[in-house]
Amino acid sequence: MKLTKEHALELLEEAVKTTPDIGWIIHSKCVGETAGVIAKKLKLDEEKAMTLGYIHDIGKRTGDFKNHVMNGYQYLKDLGFDEDYCNICLTHSYLNNDVNCTAGGIPTDIPFRTNFIKNHKYTIYEKIINLCDLICKDKRMMLEQRLIELMSRRGCYSNTVYHITEAQKLKKEIDKLLGCSVYSLFDDIKCE
Repeated sequence: MKLTKEHALELLEEAVKTTPDIGWIIHSKCVGETAGVIAKKLKLDEEKAMTLGYIHDIGKRTGDFKNHVMNGYQYLKDLGFDEDYCNICLTHSYLNNDVNCTAGGIPTDIPFRTNFIKNHKYTIYEKIINLCDLICKDKRMMLEQRLIELMSRRGCYSNTVYHITEAQKLKKEIDKLLGCSVYSLFDDIKCE
């Protein structure tokens, strides 16, 4: 079943009732809006990009942030949504088809997730959401600012340098597709 951006926003509004921390909802809306602008510039499906951005963290709706990747995937599957929508919950945290290329340290092994990430070919939409997740908090910011914010909140781990390096490569890849810096699409990103 296809998920619309309107329905995705409804899922976020429902989540407000079940979790005391709504910061992730504000973040998800920022990711969706940002992804829509990038998709439009790339002549992709703007609504699909927005929808994927809105739901990428939907697994946090129960307040269990540690397992939100698997929780979101299963939640959307249980609701009967197409794989594209379920998969974004799995792929948004991991760059390069590597479950270890993530912020916040090496995750506990969940064989399904590890195998999925390793064997799944990321779509352009998943790459856009990966980048948007890394330039949005409650507002858009430069990648480096966001990475510092993540490290100050979550700490530094053995995979931190790897994650930073690959995040910068992802931004360069999207910049190349755009023909300009992603920052140039947004007046609110301050390149200081």
